[in-house]
Amino acid sequence: MCGTCGCGDHSARPVDIGERILVDNDRQARHNREHFAERGVLAVNVMGSPGSGKTALLEATARALNGRLRIGALAGDLETARDAERLEAVGVPSLAITTGMACHLDAAMVHKALHQFPWADLDILFIENVGNLVCPAVYDLGQAVNVVVLSVTEGEDKPLKYPVMFRKADLVLLSKCDLMRHLPALRTDMIADALERVMPAPALLSVSQDGLGIDLWIRQLDEWRSAARVRETVHV
Repeated sequence: MCGTCGCGDHSARPVDIGERILVDNDRQARHNREHFAERGVLAVNVMGSPGSGKTALLEATARALNGRLRIGALAGDLETARDAERLEAVGVPSLAITTGMACHLDAAMVHKALHQFPWADLDILFIENVGNLVCPAVYDLGQAVNVVVLSVTEGEDKPLKYPVMFRKADLVLLSKCDLMRHLPALRTDMIADALERVMPAPALLSVSQDGLGIDLWIRQLDEWRSAARVRETVHV
């Protein structure tokens, strides 16, 4: 499966190699984080399954902000720049990161992209990770917060099946809620219960492309930006 983390072939790779990869990645992630802190840019790692609505969320965010904040995006996929092109179409400066066989972004990929992308004057940099509920949770990119997009069409038990992803999340956005009228058996209370079981600090917000919850999502982004500025001031 993955050309870097070996997620599909653990038996063929000694444990110390995997550990060394993560050590090197964490070192690069710290460097990325220093870059973001120096320029006051909030970096948000957006994760979720393929088709969960990550790009649609960022499109809706751009429309709702209407230029109030300067946002940009790095869009990760195995191939194509389609997500970056969608974001560019709604006014979000974007750069595609194509990973080839890697099922996640890593800190080195992000760092390389920063040298090719005008990120330093942004208020928020969204890092749209490769669609996957496993590997992206393991790799620190230097982000300030982790957001997982979980669509209502994925069912109620994803947090229990993929707990590592949701343990790392600061916020879960339950997307495509406009489709719930077509899913009469879906119980959002069961999704909330599953998150309670795996997230250290459960946080769930329902959103949809018709605007549901987007104002609350933007309020959360503002709170994260304020908290980041306070941390930077204290550090200085």
